[in-house]
Amino acid sequence: MGVLLLRNCLTIDPETGENQLRDILIENGIISHISESIENHSSTCQVYEIGERYVLPGLIDCHTHLGIIEEATGKIGVDNNETSDSVTPHLRGLDAINPQDIAFIDAIRAGVTTVMTGPGSDNAVGGLNLVIKTHGTIIDQMIVRSPAGLKISLGENPMSAYGSHGKCPVTRMGITGLIRDLFMRTQDYMELKKMGKIHNRDIRLEAVIPVLNGELSLRAHAHRADDIVTAVRIAEEFKIKKLVIEHGTEAHLVADYLVQRNIPVAFGPMLTPRIKMELKGRNYNSVLKLTKAGIKVSLISDHPYNSIDQLRTVAGLAISEGLSPLDALKCLTVHPSQVLDCDHRLGRLKEGYDADIIVFNGVPFDTMSKVVMTIINGEVVYQKD
Repeated sequence: MGVLLLRNCLTIDPETGENQLRDILIENGIISHISESIENHSSTCQVYEIGERYVLPGLIDCHTHLGIIEEATGKIGVDNNETSDSVTPHLRGLDAINPQDIAFIDAIRAGVTTVMTGPGSDNAVGGLNLVIKTHGTIIDQMIVRSPAGLKISLGENPMSAYGSHGKCPVTRMGITGLIRDLFMRTQDYMELKKMGKIHNRDIRLEAVIPVLNGELSLRAHAHRADDIVTAVRIAEEFKIKKLVIEHGTEAHLVADYLVQRNIPVAFGPMLTPRIKMELKGRNYNSVLKLTKAGIKVSLISDHPYNSIDQLRTVAGLAISEGLSPLDALKCLTVHPSQVLDCDHRLGRLKEGYDADIIVFNGVPFDTMSKVVMTIINGEVVYQKD
């Protein structure tokens, strides 16, 4: 990795929204220095004149199926649901992601530098997701954090996938019963391990241990308000420290309940039609309601259900409903980095952080503005002619 100097970057303070003109020095893939003026201190330094254009940290999408539901491949590229079994905690999204999926190019061109991706929502327990950068050819070398959470799904999806065939879960009670059974067996397994009585590892239960001991998040697919409350009930019952509500179509109906428990929401997708019952409450102003209530909201594409390159468009819709541009920026950078437990290295233009940086040719949330440069890990991976 080389040394890059970005001159005359118009940055936005993530706390105050103040525009600041800064130079940014990048060394070995890390932002090493940010100042009003940085002298070119190395003959090998590559200098880019940004020309007072807006410069932001790379956008983060904390809920996608990028690379695990491939575009333009048909069914053979759809690997997100192992529908032979409704409880599959041991499955790793890592083993099914194809970095050659053309959607990775879309992500880079749209300034999305980091995503959470992994299993889908047909199973009551779907498996382990991960956080990756969007540039690379070897998935193992693109990892930021793996695993990053355990996926469970409540409501319509598991009931439709299995109940319609007369298999469990047929009801919401069946879904939560499966999840409880898995977590209770894991608790018993953990106790036996402490006593040295486990001699043969159980791959399914081993996958759940990091969730129950507080190392990993429980990522709950839940649209309806009652399903959201069920996810909270399960988390509290098993003393799970980290819970993220994914989708949250009706989260605004139980906003105070979530605020009291400091539970974040990965909200979306916003651009889909109401193709199922659980989406009937989908509304563009929900993000504003959740933000005003004090909930930490991250905007998501749920790619490919909204294309990854529509993430910024989603933020624009929220702004049109009254969300401030500064809050919209946080929903695409600071908040998702915190939800993914990666805020020590992602989500800000800050010294010591990963050099994931995007440059716009206009105001970032103006629909006419384009990303003209994307830098990931200190490497210029896209530059518009």
